[in-house]
Amino acid sequence: MSLNEELRTEQVTHLNLSNFCQAESSSPVSDVLALMRQKGSAVCLVVENGRLAGIFTERDVIQKVVSEPETWSQPVSTVMTADPFTIRPDMGATAALVALDEHHFRTLPVVDEDGRICGTMTHRAIIEYLATRYPIDVLNRCLLYTSDAADEED
Repeated sequence: MSLNEELRTEQVTHLNLSNFCQAESSSPVSDVLALMRQKGSAVCLVVENGRLAGIFTERDVIQKVVSEPETWSQPVSTVMTADPFTIRPDMGATAALVALDEHHFRTLPVVDEDGRICGTMTHRAIIEYLATRYPIDVLNRCLLYTSDAADEED
């Protein structure tokens, strides 16, 4: 199977969707920032009543929080991006990658048909998937040549 075919048929659910954190919409911005720092995540999915209500990203921090210290004690719901664009876990990896690119997103929340959060899809998830399957092509790793192979090249 070619790389293109594999990405077309591979579902988002098979990618690493775990690089995110989650917080209640009433959580103070400062607590959400601390959680993001602790988890090493650039994104926090914001939930209300167990469902995705919004997304809080590094871009939100730069555009809405950094120069506004009064926001630090406010609920994250005041500075999050509400009702974010989402994808389904059964969507093909290529279609998800196209959605990331077309909408200029770095991260897409993955939500199932019942509205439950499955994780987040990023370019990095695709790269990690490909690097696992095709390490030489993706990571530009050199092949280790045996002395016989080296002799054949001479």
